[in-house]
Order: sequence, then C-alpha cells, then structure tokens
Amino acid sequence: MAKQQSTIVPGGIPEYISKSPKEAQAALKSVRAAIRSIAPDATETMSYFEMPGYYCTGDYAYNGMFVWFSYKAPYVRVHVLPSVIKKHKKELAAHLTTAAIVSFPSDRKVPIALVKRLVKESLKAMKKKPKK
Repeated sequence: MAKQQSTIVPGGIPEYISKSPKEAQAALKSVRAAIRSIAPDATETMSYFEMPGYYCTGDYAYNGMFVWFSYKAPYVRVHVLPSVIKKHKKELAAHLTTAAIVSFPSDRKVPIALVKRLVKESLKAMKKKPKK
C-alpha cells in the first residue's frame, strides 16, 4: 500500500487572527509568538480543522502536527497532544480542559509560560511517537 502524502499547506495564520474578534486578537498573537519561540523551525499551517497549527517535517505521528490554537468565544484555546494534558493535569486544574484542549478566557491574560511548557511537551511527545 502506498503511503498517503500529507496535504499540509503553509500559511494563513495572520489572516485567521485578523478575522477573529478584536478582543481575542492580542491573545491569539501572544499564543502564536509563544509557539514560535519554542519551535521556530516548525511550519505554520491552516490545513487541520480550519485553525492554525504547527508541524515539523519528517515522518512523525499526526503528520508531524504537534499544536494548534483557536478562538471559540469566550476562549482562546491551545490544542496539544492528549498525553500532554494528562501529564500536566494538576497544573491545568484551574483551567477548562478536554482530552486535548486547554481553554483560557479571552478577557484575561493568557499564561504564556504555561503555554510554552505545553507546546514544548507536545513537540517532544510527537517526536517520541512511532513514525507512521
């Protein structure tokens, strides 16, 4: 069976942020900057779920995707691998979470140090997964 090629198309994040409500744009920009500070060589894309995401080249699990972010009123959300949420369960207790999403109220400052830890851990976890 031939290996399926990824359909990741770089770009689109500035447009996503500019189309988001004004009250969320600063928080979205700060999350984007946090991700880029941890993974400056990752490629930004809008190919998954119509939200900003980041992938690393190579034949990694999830096609190399390790983090996404989004705005869904009233939250700015960071999407990471489920193992990261489990690992940081105590640290995330004060935040609304799902199996793979941490939600931060858009009317408060996003805890960027926490976002950076989650991104770093998600990148590490993605690279540890068996290659597809």
